[in-house]
Amino acid sequence: MRYAYPVQLERDEGGHYLATCRDVPEALTDGESQEEALREMGEALGAALAGYVMEGRPIPSPTDAEPGEAIAPVSPLIAAKLALRVAMRAEGVSNSELARRMGSHEGAIRRLIDVDHRSRIEAVHAAIASLGHGLVVEDARPFKPVAA
Repeated sequence: MRYAYPVQLERDEGGHYLATCRDVPEALTDGESQEEALREMGEALGAALAGYVMEGRPIPSPTDAEPGEAIAPVSPLIAAKLALRVAMRAEGVSNSELARRMGSHEGAIRRLIDVDHRSRIEAVHAAIASLGHGLVVEDARPFKPVAA
């Protein structure tokens, strides 16, 4: 899945930009500029999607951006951790089973899937690969709003 979501930006009376996401309504933030609001939205999306995972809810697929919307990506590390959790669920693999497959221990796997832990993306990638899944890195201009 691509962890980049369409975002609506609205300027409030104080001049700040409010960022909301129809696909992940729990994620909302603001910023003094559009760029700042979108950067903050990447973090808000990561936190909201981590909450989905913790609650056992499916991660929503991003819809296409509508005219006037921008795209906000989740940070690469958080996207990788979310992808790992999704792959584990899809393959029916527990933390302890993944640890066994990787020759590691369950605590290391718990840290790999913890979005608040600063893991190395290479380690998350190795865990995903051990499940027969992979990561794709994409270069894009996420902060450019779609033309109205």
